[in-house]
Amino acid sequence: MSPTAARINAVDTFDIRFPTSRELDGSDAMNPDPDYSAAYLVLRTDAADGLEGHGFTFTIGRGNDVQVAAIEALRGHVVGRAVDEVCDNPGSVFHALISDSQLRWLGPEKGVMHMAIGAVANAVWDMAAKRAGKPLWRLLAEAEPEWLVRQIDFRYITDALTPQEALELLRRGKEGAPERTGRLLAQGYPAYTTSPGWLGYSDDKLTRLAVQAVADGFRQIKLKVGADLADDMRRCRAARSAVGPDIRIAVDANQRWNVDEAITWTRALAAFEPYWIEEPTSPDDVLGHAAIREAVAPVKVATGEHVQNRIVFKQLLQAGAIDVLQIDAARVGGVNENLAILLLAAKFGVPVCPHAGGVGLCELVQHLSMFDFVALSGTTDDRVIEYVDHLHEHFLDPVVISEGHYTAPTAPGFSAAMRPDSLARYTFPGGAFWAADLDQKKGHAA
Repeated sequence: MSPTAARINAVDTFDIRFPTSRELDGSDAMNPDPDYSAAYLVLRTDAADGLEGHGFTFTIGRGNDVQVAAIEALRGHVVGRAVDEVCDNPGSVFHALISDSQLRWLGPEKGVMHMAIGAVANAVWDMAAKRAGKPLWRLLAEAEPEWLVRQIDFRYITDALTPQEALELLRRGKEGAPERTGRLLAQGYPAYTTSPGWLGYSDDKLTRLAVQAVADGFRQIKLKVGADLADDMRRCRAARSAVGPDIRIAVDANQRWNVDEAITWTRALAAFEPYWIEEPTSPDDVLGHAAIREAVAPVKVATGEHVQNRIVFKQLLQAGAIDVLQIDAARVGGVNENLAILLLAAKFGVPVCPHAGGVGLCELVQHLSMFDFVALSGTTDDRVIEYVDHLHEHFLDPVVISEGHYTAPTAPGFSAAMRPDSLARYTFPGGAFWAADLDQKKGHAA
């Protein structure tokens, strides 16, 4: 390697927070006052092309203090690395990050540190895709299967998925991939929307937004449930009346219940024909999910946005605990670990319907589902990506929804870069919005 080769020379971090709790956007039974936030980073280099890597992980407010500090703790594993080496093998960074023994002790491979690793790994993939001149979904879909397998850590999952099995799945996925790429570019990827269903919304707002969702082409909506059964039944009744019998309605308890409560509550809501019950109990309770699934069929059980790593996903699949697997682009160790999870889902034949919404999660996870369609599962049957209609205006390459479908991104990268003016305005606590907000509160106090 040449001593003059371009290198990563800085990791800049930002604590980005949006005041979404003031309108109850994002409210649910477990998180009544979320301020949607992003612990955000930029990898800068001394390369002549000036290309950067952008990444983040999603939080809902005060936890961002801890999350940004965790990202900063990883700086030493990234600064000084050769840009070409990193982009040719993003897995080299991922493996270094998960192998820091002193930081690994805080997990291992879960929680705040693992989310930080995901943010950094995703920034590396963003830079790699930009330098390749491709959107990330296309970089992954067009990559050689052998290269993709090398990006994955198979430790702890070979009892369910071996590297050879992963290679065979990816080689099989190459068959018909060009035709599926064309179909994706022409038709997009199916979406569903949670925008009508936040728990803090009035029935009138729920009904209005549900009717609008159907008019906009969505064939599935989602409602938050779990705080009060009578309230949930009234809201489900209003939603079903608004959208009719042919639109799927999913319900999401956000981990609110014990196992027996989940069964009782879901059976009570079954009259409204929910398509799935999401996060009915603790995301760590594999056997609890299995018991719920057996008891509430034909209502499907979905989970994954808070599942901590590939190992827990493996167990959910091995135990037959879920009907729908929900990846999150930023909760686990970024693209590398999500490749392992997508392959596990393909091996077990379980459809993947990603979690999105939040800050930028729609922008990120669309790439993973599109790769899955083009080069792995080969289908969009019973597969949809969550969509929430807020905060997209803060991104340079925001998602585009047309007739209830995600339009495939064409710009190089991971769609992760936020607008500089949004960074300046919403960085906490010194950004323009938060500084003005603090001044206003001081004025009221005086």
